[in-house]
Amino acid sequence: MQDTPDGTLTIQTLAFPKDTNSGGDIFGGWVISQMDIAAGVTAAARAKGRCATVAIDAMRFHAPIYVGDLVSVYTEVTRVGRTSMTLHVETWVTRQNTGDRTMVTEGDFTFVAISSSGIKRVIPPEDQALSLPG
Repeated sequence: MQDTPDGTLTIQTLAFPKDTNSGGDIFGGWVISQMDIAAGVTAAARAKGRCATVAIDAMRFHAPIYVGDLVSVYTEVTRVGRTSMTLHVETWVTRQNTGDRTMVTEGDFTFVAISSSGIKRVIPPEDQALSLPG
């Protein structure tokens, strides 16, 4: 497994007890929602407007997330088409007790750019994309 994240740090949050599954680890659905939020931020910036998730492909869970871990989600646009784009999303944690960093999940998310009325629209050229802060 790789030593450093690919992409841009898009969101960070802490894993809380309310986010656990019945086994006491962080619920996979919570992790996917954090990844989708981060990917949506990057997709909207690239498309210069509203986007919707249309697919999640190649989702991989490498390691559990524990309560107290610092969760960092990194995003990278890997393909841009006429109305859709694919982003590679990685979730890394910094372990609360040790400070160790490790990738825990990764996946490819596909978004479509949509108008305010929900109709597909063309993604503008990259030089018109919005920049993420930081």
